[in-house]
Amino acid sequence: EISNDLAFAQSNFPDSKTAAYLNDLAIKAHNTLYTNKKVDIQKIARFWKTDVPSIFANYQKELLYAFLVFTIAIGIGVLSSQIESDFIRSILGDGYVNMTIENIKDGDPLAVYKDEHAINMFLGITINNIRVSFIAFVFGLLTSVGTGMILFGNGIMVGTFFHMFYKYGIITEAFLVVFIHGALELSVIVIAGAAGFVLGNSFLVPKTYSRFQSFSKAVKDGTKMVIGLVPIFILAGFLESFVTRYTEMPIWLSLLIIIGSFSFIIFYFVIYPQQLKAKGLK
Repeated sequence: EISNDLAFAQSNFPDSKTAAYLNDLAIKAHNTLYTNKKVDIQKIARFWKTDVPSIFANYQKELLYAFLVFTIAIGIGVLSSQIESDFIRSILGDGYVNMTIENIKDGDPLAVYKDEHAINMFLGITINNIRVSFIAFVFGLLTSVGTGMILFGNGIMVGTFFHMFYKYGIITEAFLVVFIHGALELSVIVIAGAAGFVLGNSFLVPKTYSRFQSFSKAVKDGTKMVIGLVPIFILAGFLESFVTRYTEMPIWLSLLIIIGSFSFIIFYFVIYPQQLKAKGLK
C-alpha cells in the first residue's frame, strides 16, 4: 500500500513533502522485511540457561520414571547374565564377546576404544547417541510403553555388558574406563526417555487439556528437551573418542571426570530446574 501511494505521489506531486515522507516509509519497510536478521546469541544462551531447565522443572516425575525403568533393566541384565551363561552372547553378540575375551587375554580388556581413528569414532558415536535418544523420544508416539521398551532394552544391554567384565574379575577397571564417557552417555538415554514419557503420557493423560492440545504441548516440550541434549551428545562423543582410549590414565583423573559428569547431570536436570521453579521461572 505504501508503494502504491508513493508511486502515485511521485507521479503527481514529485516535489511534495508527502512524496518524501512516503519514500522514507518505503525504505524503512523494505529494510525491515528484507534485511537478513543476525542470530541473537543471547537467545541461544538463554535457551540452555533458562528455557531447557525450566521445562525439566515440570517433568521431574517423568525423569524419575525413566531412571527407574533404566536402572531396573540394568539389574535384570546383570541377574540374567548370572543365571544363564549364554545370555551375554545373546545380547552382545558372539563377535563382540569373543573380541573382548581376546583383549582380556592380551592384557588390554578395553582395547576396543583404541582400535578406530579418533575423528571417525567421534562422528560415529555422536550420531549413534543422537539416533538412540531420538528413537527413545519418538517411540513415545506408541505411548509410554514404546519409550519404556527402548529404555528397557538399553538397560539390559548395559547390565549384561558390565556383568561380562565382572565375570572376568575386571569390573573396577571397566567402570573407571567406560564411565568416563558412559556417565554422560547413559544419562542422555534416560533423559531422552523422559522426553518420550512426556510425549507418550500426553494423549493418555491429557489432564485439563484436550488430547490434541496436550499432545501439541508435549511435542513442543519434548523436542526442546531432546535438543537441549545436543551439547552433551557432543561432549560424550568427544570423551569416548579422545579420552576413554587412554585406559591407563590415573584413577584420580578418571574419578574426577566421572564424578564431574554425574554432578553436572544432577545439577542441570534436577537441582537447577527446581531452583528456577522455586523462583517462579517455569
